[in-house]
Amino acid sequence: MIIKSPFSKIIAGTMTWGIWGKNLDKKQMIDLMNFCLETGITTFDHADIYGGYTNESDFGTAFGESQIKREDIQLISKCGIQLPTENRTTKIHHYNYSKSHIIWSAEQSLKNLKTDYLDLFLLHRPSPLMQVDEIAEAIEKLKNEGKILDVGVSNFTPSQTDLIQTKTKINYNQIEFSLTHFEPMLDGSLDHMQLNGIQPMCWSPMGSVFKKADEKSIRIKKLGTQLSSKYDVEIDVLLLAWILKHPSGILPVFGTADKTRIANLMKATTTEMELEDWFAFWTASAGNPIP
Repeated sequence: MIIKSPFSKIIAGTMTWGIWGKNLDKKQMIDLMNFCLETGITTFDHADIYGGYTNESDFGTAFGESQIKREDIQLISKCGIQLPTENRTTKIHHYNYSKSHIIWSAEQSLKNLKTDYLDLFLLHRPSPLMQVDEIAEAIEKLKNEGKILDVGVSNFTPSQTDLIQTKTKINYNQIEFSLTHFEPMLDGSLDHMQLNGIQPMCWSPMGSVFKKADEKSIRIKKLGTQLSSKYDVEIDVLLLAWILKHPSGILPVFGTADKTRIANLMKATTTEMELEDWFAFWTASAGNPIP
């Protein structure tokens, strides 16, 4: 069952737009936002911690001057991780899901992003100390006030998601998933999402293919080179097309801020990978025939 989503089929991850990556200035951010829209990417993924709590405000400043209509884009943000940085008094990396912090964090994201609402608000990583009632109360308040339209989680296991769902419906889970990290399709995570009407998003959709020169990456690149000619697209497009073929309706969140790559990646939405080629990629990643 593929869920109909209000988000673009491929989502722009903004983590590398700021000081954790390209360090784009305001003009460059506006230019990149408009380029994404021109290529059909309307959804922008944030988290309060990105750039050491600076990315959202940098993006928001650019967005405020961009003349882009708020209704033409979707904004996602996340809360919960407490990161020691020069912008916070936090002493140790930890998680905070108190009612007051969730509400405060959402309101800070709204202020920084120069918007009245978030299309989706995610709990960034699970904490052993989560109090479900507190989380539900915070979410209900934010929803009732129109500050968030929808809620989800990120990096949560099925049981952790079920725990939250005892009090409030979860509609999205942003997890790590790629051809080189395919465990979620075997350990019940993606099955659980389909059963519960939860749409997956995935971060690091390219996996380690272009980061490591190990045997797995070599096998995948060898097969990808062969299939690139067949589909007339580059290997990175095939890696996304492999993800998009999964019936759970996964929305990949890409991290690049390079225009050429962004335009290229959108080809994945119109590349229909044949069944045997999909399994050939899985086999190449696994390094042995599938069970």
